[in-house]
Parts: sequence; structure tokens; C-alpha cells
Amino acid sequence: MSPSASAGASCTATYQITSQWSDGFQGDVTVRNTGRAPTNGWTVTWTFANGQKVTQYWNATVTQAGAVVTAKNVAYNGTIATGGSTSFGFLSSWTGANTVPAAVTCSAT
Repeated sequence: MSPSASAGASCTATYQITSQWSDGFQGDVTVRNTGRAPTNGWTVTWTFANGQKVTQYWNATVTQAGAVVTAKNVAYNGTIATGGSTSFGFLSSWTGANTVPAAVTCSAT
């Protein structure tokens, strides 16, 4: 059984590249509760376009399957008050061009 969204729970995610070097970069994602109720958890997903690979992460559990990256809250930051936010970060390698993903989605439970 998959989790369903709590009544009024919703979120958005904002992705940014905060530092970049010749073969890697640091990214940060802010998760904001845009719903009418606190979140009990959240999942953020995006697809890299140019072969980027997550190598390290903090304040989330991050998995990558091919180009698709999925980040889920950890025990201490799954609950976000209405209007509140939390953030997580990661390091990634890259070759070619390093661009911000076209779409970053967030789902709240």
C-alpha cells in the first residue's frame, strides 16, 4: 500500500546550484509546505539531463536510478509546519554541461 497525502498537505521544492567546479557541484533543495496542514513526510524527484551523479547528501535520503533522483525526508525533518520549510543538500559529479533540472516535483504525505 502506498502512502496517501494527508488532508491539506502539499509542498513545493526549489533546486539551486550553490557551488560548481570543473567536475562537480553542490546543490541545495528547499522544501516548502504550501498546504493547509503540516506534512508527515515528503518526497522530491527530479531528472538530470547531462549525466550528473549524486555522490554525497545530507538532511535527506537520496537514491538515483539512471538520471532520476529521489530524495525523501529523514526522521527529523519530515514534519513541516504550514508555511514552513526545510532543506537538504548534495554533492554531484558532472561532465559536459551542468544545468538545473527542467522539473523538480514534491509530494507530501
